[in-house]
Amino acid sequence: MNINEFDFDLPERLIAQSAIEPRDHSKLLAVNKTNSNISHKKFYDILDYLNESDILVLNRTKVIPARLFGHKKNGVVIECLLLKRLSLNTWEVLLKPAKRLKIGDELIFLEDKLKLRLLEIKEDGNRIVEFIYDGVFEEILDELGELPLPPYIHEKLEDKNRYQTVYAKSGESVAAPTAGLHFTNELLEKIKAKGVTIVDVYLTVGLGTFRPVKVDDIKDHIMHKEEYFIPDETARIINKAKKEGRRIVAVGTTSVRTLESSVDENGNLLAKKDETAIFIYGDYKFKIVDALITNFHLPKSTLVMLVSSFMGSTKKALDSYKIAIDNDYRFFSLGDSMYIGDNV
Repeated sequence: MNINEFDFDLPERLIAQSAIEPRDHSKLLAVNKTNSNISHKKFYDILDYLNESDILVLNRTKVIPARLFGHKKNGVVIECLLLKRLSLNTWEVLLKPAKRLKIGDELIFLEDKLKLRLLEIKEDGNRIVEFIYDGVFEEILDELGELPLPPYIHEKLEDKNRYQTVYAKSGESVAAPTAGLHFTNELLEKIKAKGVTIVDVYLTVGLGTFRPVKVDDIKDHIMHKEEYFIPDETARIINKAKKEGRRIVAVGTTSVRTLESSVDENGNLLAKKDETAIFIYGDYKFKIVDALITNFHLPKSTLVMLVSSFMGSTKKALDSYKIAIDNDYRFFSLGDSMYIGDNV
């Protein structure tokens, strides 16, 4: 499949720069993946599409304030973006500008409260560093760090919690699982009251989620790796539900990738902690997920490819996107949402 099959024109004015309040008042485009029926709703109407027998899967990963600004002893300011924790004090990071930094060099953050020492320069340009500090690293991060907003968001968020789901529990993601940003605690309570079972997964969203596809034939694209965790209880509930013919509704592409990465040859979901580089596109056969809640994604992105695969055709997906554009839906991380199921 050619990358250009997943391209579409998006007016810049529809790239959301701020979040809707309340969270669940964003628009919801509900699409029937079988017959392409469309309904225009608000996100709080998601209740209408969830059955009491459904299992709703949330990625409870937490976004950390992973962007730090330090300086060399000569005063030159360096940006540090945390990518992956390797041990208690050792991280893989992205440093900018980094050309003149040598192994052993140090950066200073906020009057020596935190120091960084460069340990290794990787082939891909990332750096391995050691942090030196007194106290609790997470508390220092909360004080010094900023949330690493996607490159297409040009305005600073007034409330940094708006780039965090209300149900975030743990993890070290550098990007939010954005489909979950539309839920409020009140809406989740209404969903539970309807009888829907809510279960957790964890996928640590990495910087690779913004990496463009640079090949013409998408099958040649190499996906980035991300860590995930599926608890025992989640696997037990989902496996029982699948045997009973109940629907699994995934909140976000991160939940989809987690679930579809951990299935045995008999179709059972496995509880485990692992890494995934799953690339879902084309005629991929979904083994766990029956319905999907997601945002509107970037042209030519692997997420548009996943949505196209889930809908059964690229044309169906891009036709839905065209309807969203014509009706001024807001796109990308802080934008509006889409429900894809069999009951619209």
